[in-house]
Amino acid sequence: MREIVLDTETTGIDPRDGHRIIEIGALEMVNQSPTGAQYHVYINPEREIDAGAVAIHGLTGEFLADKPIFSAIADEFLDFIGDAPLVIHNAPFDMGFINAELALLGRETLPSDRAVDTLIMARRKFPGAQANLNALCRRFEIDNSHRDLHGALVDADLLASVYIELLGGRQPNLSLEPDIQKIDASTRQDGASDTGFALRADASKFARPHAASEDELKSHAKLMDRIENPIWLR
Repeated sequence: MREIVLDTETTGIDPRDGHRIIEIGALEMVNQSPTGAQYHVYINPEREIDAGAVAIHGLTGEFLADKPIFSAIADEFLDFIGDAPLVIHNAPFDMGFINAELALLGRETLPSDRAVDTLIMARRKFPGAQANLNALCRRFEIDNSHRDLHGALVDADLLASVYIELLGGRQPNLSLEPDIQKIDASTRQDGASDTGFALRADASKFARPHAASEDELKSHAKLMDRIENPIWLR
C-alpha cells in the first residue's frame, strides 16, 4: 500500500486569517517502508510571515521572495501525492492549509478522512503523555538531533520513523531491505499475497525467550495424561 508522509510550514496559525503555506515536505512509503521518493518545495506566500512562525521554522520573507507561488507547484504536488493516504501529525492543521490553498485556485479540496493523524494515534497509544514529534522521537529513541528548527522535509522524515513505531515497529525477524531474499508468493501455504516483507536469512538465530523450559514441558505432559478422551486424539 502506498502512503505519503507529509508536513508543511506556514506563515501563521490559521488559514482563515489569510495565512499561507511556505514549505511542503512529503515522503513516499510502500507497505510502511520509505521508497526514497520525495517531494520538497519552498513557496512564496505573497504575504508577510508572523514573527512567531519565523521563530519556529526560520523561514523569512526575504528567503522565500524568489520561490514559486503555490499555483505554480499545485499540479506537481497533487501528482506526487496521487490518491494515497496522507500520514500527518496533527492532520487538521496541514489539511486545513492545503485545502485553503486549493480553494483559492478553485480546485477540488482533499477529504479529511484521507489523512492518517499520527497525533491521534499517539494519544490513543500513550494517553496522558506528551505527543509532539520531539517527545515521540525520544520515546522511540529516534535521533532528531538535526532538528534545531522545524522543517517540512526533516519533520516528514522523522514522522515516517515515528509512524512505523506507532504501528508496532519493525519485527526482529522481518526486513524491508530490497536485497534480502523475498518469499515467493507461489510457495506460500496460506495463499496470501506478497506484502513486500521478507524473512531475514538469519531469522532462526534470534533468541526465543518465550519457549517452554524442560520442566514446563514435563508438567504439560503430565496434565495432558490426566485429560480423559481428549478431542485431539479422536
